[in-house]
Amino acid sequence: MAYESLLIEKEEGVAIVKLNRPPVNSLNVKAYGEMYDAFSELDKDDEVRAIIFTAVGEKVFTAGLDVKEVAGKSIPDYYAFGRISRGCLDKIAGVSKPTIAAVFGFVLGGALELALACDLRIATSDAKLGCPEINLGIIPGSGGTQRLPRLIGMGKAKELLFTGDIVSGEEAYRIGLVNKVVAKEALLDEAKALAKKLAAKPRVAMIAMKSAMDNGISMDLATALNFENECFVTTYVSEDGREGFSAFIEKRKPTFKGK
Repeated sequence: MAYESLLIEKEEGVAIVKLNRPPVNSLNVKAYGEMYDAFSELDKDDEVRAIIFTAVGEKVFTAGLDVKEVAGKSIPDYYAFGRISRGCLDKIAGVSKPTIAAVFGFVLGGALELALACDLRIATSDAKLGCPEINLGIIPGSGGTQRLPRLIGMGKAKELLFTGDIVSGEEAYRIGLVNKVVAKEALLDEAKALAKKLAAKPRVAMIAMKSAMDNGISMDLATALNFENECFVTTYVSEDGREGFSAFIEKRKPTFKGK
């Protein structure tokens, strides 16, 4: 499928989705809709084992919400827009394959919420990350108040959201907001290296692992442990699971087939 707001590349089991809406990659209805469609397609593509999300440009990963699209809207109109943006981020968060956000420059508001929907985040050292919505008299509306506390803890999340403060890539790494911080010129290479490492893992186990973690976190502990066990059994009886045990016993490298 051809997209107006996205560029998509594939190599060695990895798909790279690049937001391409110059000059600042703002997020509008079309961009959200295309991201939804792209991640839906890639989730069904058996040749893709991991997905990188990044953007075209040098200074702005994305300026976040295109305010001209929502300014002055009626409440019903905003809810209609919110269903589209929420659906997009839920789709990104819910794909069965590991996702990596490779961010740079300004990563504020909706841009950070987009990165939070991915499993992992790599940032440049000079990136600026935050949710400054409080300074506009509003609050984050695409997962910031929910995904951020789950990632870095309630206390630190409240500090960032209450103050609207912006942190550097280095500070984001220190507080666990991003998994790795690199120089700008190394960003995509680092993201590709990590994505290819994940893409090489056994597919059934990776899908089960992500499902156990993403779904279990919203359950009480006993229910989550039962769900984890169900996911474990799925991997245990899979062809790859059997191959992994056999290879270990026979002291050889396993040959996984994704089954």
